[in-house]
Amino acid sequence: MSSVIRGIGMTSLRTRERMLARLREQGIRDEVTLSAMGSIARHIFVDEALSSRAYEDVSLPIGFGQTISQPYIVARMTEILRAGKPLGNVLEIGTGCGYQTAVLSKVAKEVYSVERIRPLLMKARGHLRELRMSNIKLKHADGTMGLSELAPFDGIIVTAAASHVPQELLEQLAVGGRMVIPVGTEEQILYLIEHVATTNGSEYRQTKLEPVKFVPLLGGTN
Repeated sequence: MSSVIRGIGMTSLRTRERMLARLREQGIRDEVTLSAMGSIARHIFVDEALSSRAYEDVSLPIGFGQTISQPYIVARMTEILRAGKPLGNVLEIGTGCGYQTAVLSKVAKEVYSVERIRPLLMKARGHLRELRMSNIKLKHADGTMGLSELAPFDGIIVTAAASHVPQELLEQLAVGGRMVIPVGTEEQILYLIEHVATTNGSEYRQTKLEPVKFVPLLGGTN
């Protein structure tokens, strides 16, 4: 019974259309990103007690001191990563509840996502299985180290704030690839890092985007 009740009103076209209309008002222009956001039932990624707030533009707790990012931030980071072009293989640092992972799966060929908190990863795996997404691979590991065995990646997205950009992640970004990462402790700024080809090889170019608020990026595993 609870699963039936949980779905009432949450998956309605009207509910998601309101969210998409708000995202457009907030400046999201990439229709591929918007389509991905509209196709995913965000309420299944939050606890049942919070499902009525799932489509509001707020971050919500998902346990273990972590949060699901507000829809605007998910859309913004996805739009920046895509840059209007199809994505190949993408690395996500911080699976969390799996919502951003699900959105990425709609805009990338393959998504590899790393989460340091095992119980959170298991919950995310359940959510993603419910949606039958086959192009996602999850791993319990220290996200600050990336996944060197599968590098390079066309895109890297970090869903927790780093005190600095980890060198390991830079080294795993393909030439022509883009990384979106929040950086800072007290004050956090969203950065775009592009790995661009040059006459002498390649270089990394940083662009400051906008203030954000994320949980801190931590090393190790739990």
